[in-house]
Amino acid sequence: MIYKLSLIEVAEKIKKRELSSVEVTKVCLERIEKSDLNAFNHIARENALVSAKNADKMLKKGEFAPLLGVPVAVKDNICTEDMPTTCSSKMMQKYLPPYSATVYKKLKKAGAIIIGKTNMDEFAMGTSNTTSYTGRVLNPIDKSRVPGGSSGGSAAAVGGQLVYAALGTDTGGSIRQPSAFCGVVGFKPTYGVVSRYGIFALGSSFDQAGPITRTVEDNALMLNCISGYDDMDSTSQNIKYPDYLSALKGDVKGLKIGVPKEYYNVDIDEGGRDTANKAIELFKKAGAETVEVSLPDLEASLSVYYILACAEASSNLAMFDGIKYGFRAQNYEDLLDLYVATRTEGFGDEVKRRILFGNYVLSADNYQSYYIKALKARTVIKENYKKAFEKCDIIIGPTSPCTAYKFDSKLSFRCSFMSDIYTSSVNIAGLPAISVPFGKDKEGLPYGLQIIAPPLCEQRIYNAAKFVQDGEA
Repeated sequence: MIYKLSLIEVAEKIKKRELSSVEVTKVCLERIEKSDLNAFNHIARENALVSAKNADKMLKKGEFAPLLGVPVAVKDNICTEDMPTTCSSKMMQKYLPPYSATVYKKLKKAGAIIIGKTNMDEFAMGTSNTTSYTGRVLNPIDKSRVPGGSSGGSAAAVGGQLVYAALGTDTGGSIRQPSAFCGVVGFKPTYGVVSRYGIFALGSSFDQAGPITRTVEDNALMLNCISGYDDMDSTSQNIKYPDYLSALKGDVKGLKIGVPKEYYNVDIDEGGRDTANKAIELFKKAGAETVEVSLPDLEASLSVYYILACAEASSNLAMFDGIKYGFRAQNYEDLLDLYVATRTEGFGDEVKRRILFGNYVLSADNYQSYYIKALKARTVIKENYKKAFEKCDIIIGPTSPCTAYKFDSKLSFRCSFMSDIYTSSVNIAGLPAISVPFGKDKEGLPYGLQIIAPPLCEQRIYNAAKFVQDGEA
């Protein structure tokens, strides 16, 4: 069936004209429209079909691009001048950006058919995709469970075989954690490898856009298309970018695998522990060497992340005041009352909580006690990763301490905050990391295996991930 093909497979068939882009796009549109996952906020049916027709015309002329004619989706915090960008918030429901994000332009330049904007936790604040103003997203594997967040719509769309790939954003695990919950591949690149220009910021010093796909090969192809220097982003890495697909040899002989002892001090599912150990044994059998490393600030990193990310979020969201754009309250007495009413009515509970917390740690009374200490702790966390990578090439472990939990279950509160325990420190240090499906629990829910590497070592990660993928198969 067409919708079961990988991104690379369908791209090749379109290139050989064994399938038309219009045919493939119609299949995806039909599946999206029939789906009950609530994975999309906006479906660009007419624009997608026009783009698909143009792709087929290009192929007839002998023109080609890496993603030509392939339907993909983008998260709804990525600016698109031809589609609404809502961040799944009441505050932004009618916003049509005057410009497009660099990653969006790059996907279109690569020939992709942008089929729509995916649902997400409001302003990317959440780990379960239940904070969206447009309703929660369902997990495609078990609809009674969360898909993870904040890029839950993108992960559900790929896992539910509605599109061949999707873009997410990752501030503390928001690509990797939902990818683990939905059984797909999610990659968070090194900070600065993918332009942040045109992406609504949660935590500006943490955020990175990245691809969510069905296979490691598809993921590498997507990163080829969206990475690169952008002079519109002051944090963009001005380097020579490699071909990430070329790294996929799957040979890990001689590779040094770091196993942090602190990973197993966390309250983790027994099955997740066993799955991680199974992956370690798989690497060892292939000739890799395992070494114990230490990340002593693992649990503290979660506190550091929430202090810094909420501080940045409260600052970034200060612009939503009901004056220039976005939602405006109808009933108010004066300017101050307009600010209060607009933000009270326009933001959801989770966003309000994080803004209040961010304002608290940035206040004059608490700035030194919390924010400055968290910045110092961030430096220590970076140094601890640097020391660990002096002993090993990559670090592996679980992506999340649990598999996808049920909506409103007793575990939901604990899991919603603890699910980022393995991922948030990666963003603190600006490192690249991937989540690859590996193993399942007793109920058939997938675990994710996370692979972390030093800065700009994306190729090393992809090669190890390819090995894991082939071993799981």
